[in-house]
Amino acid sequence: MYTIAFHPQYIHPVPEGHRFPMLKYDLLPRQLVHRGIVQETQFFEPGMVALEHVCKVHDPLYVDRFVQLELSAQEGRRIGFIQDQAIVARERLLVQGTIDGAMNALKDGIAFNIAGGTHHASIAHGEGFCMLNDQAIAARYLLDHTAVKKVLIIDLDVHQGNGTADIFEGSTEVFTFSMHGAANYPFHKSRSHLDVALETDTEDETYLSVLADSLALIRKRFQPDFIFYQAGVDILESDKMGKLKCSLATCMQRDRMVMEFARSLKVGMQCSMGGGYSPEITTILEAHTNTYLLAGELYA
Repeated sequence: MYTIAFHPQYIHPVPEGHRFPMLKYDLLPRQLVHRGIVQETQFFEPGMVALEHVCKVHDPLYVDRFVQLELSAQEGRRIGFIQDQAIVARERLLVQGTIDGAMNALKDGIAFNIAGGTHHASIAHGEGFCMLNDQAIAARYLLDHTAVKKVLIIDLDVHQGNGTADIFEGSTEVFTFSMHGAANYPFHKSRSHLDVALETDTEDETYLSVLADSLALIRKRFQPDFIFYQAGVDILESDKMGKLKCSLATCMQRDRMVMEFARSLKVGMQCSMGGGYSPEITTILEAHTNTYLLAGELYA
C-alpha cells in the first residue's frame, strides 16, 4: 500500500489569478478518498525539512535569504509568490514530504506527494512558483543516506525542468530527463542529460511514441537505483498553458509507461504531481486521480 504526503498548509493563499489551479491540493485528497481509491491511513503529514539537507542542493546564502524573507523584489517577481513565513513553511513541508515519500518508496515500490514537482527552482534562485527543488533535494538525500547510488529524474511536465537540469548538470549520479513543449516556459532552456522538446500541437500517438523511444534510450544509457517522477498534467489539450494536444487517455497511458518502466527495473519511485492548468478543475482532478488509480493497479 503506497503512502501520500499531504499537509493542510500546502493550501496556502496565493496571488489572485493563481488560486484556481491550487485548489487541487485541497480537492484531490478528498476525491481519492471519496472514490475509494485510497484510505485515509495512506496519507501522512510531513514535518519541516532540515535546512542542512536543502543546502546540499541549493546555495546556502540563497536558502538563508529565502527563509529570512530577505529576497529582493525582483527575485520575488521571478518566483511569482508574495514572500511570507507561510510560503516558506509550505516549501519546507513539501520538500520533506518528497524525502519521506522517497524513503517509503524504497520499501513500498511507489509513493506520492500531493504537492511538489518544483522543478524550476535552481541552485541560487527560484522562479515559476518554485522556491526549493523538492525532488532534487530528495535525490541528494537518498544518495547521502541510503544505499542508492544512481537516481533518474523523469520530468514529464509540459515545462522543462530547468532548475533540476542546472542542479545536476554534469552529474554522473543523477540523470535528468525532461520531455516538454519546445515553445513553452522557460524560454531559455537549460541542459538536462536528455531533453526532448515537443513541437506545438503534438498529439497522442506521437507523444507516446517519443516517450517510449526516450525510455528505451535511457535504459541503455543509465541504470538507476531509484526514480523520481514529475507527473504534471499540463500536457492536456485543454490546458491553458500547455500547447500540446494530449487526451486524458494519453496522460494516463504516459503514467502507466513510466510506472511499468520503474517496475521493470525493480526500483522504487516517488511521484510529485507538478502542474495542471485546464479551465475545468474536474479535468485536472481526473488526470491526477488516474495516476493514483494506476498505482493501485500496478503496485497492489
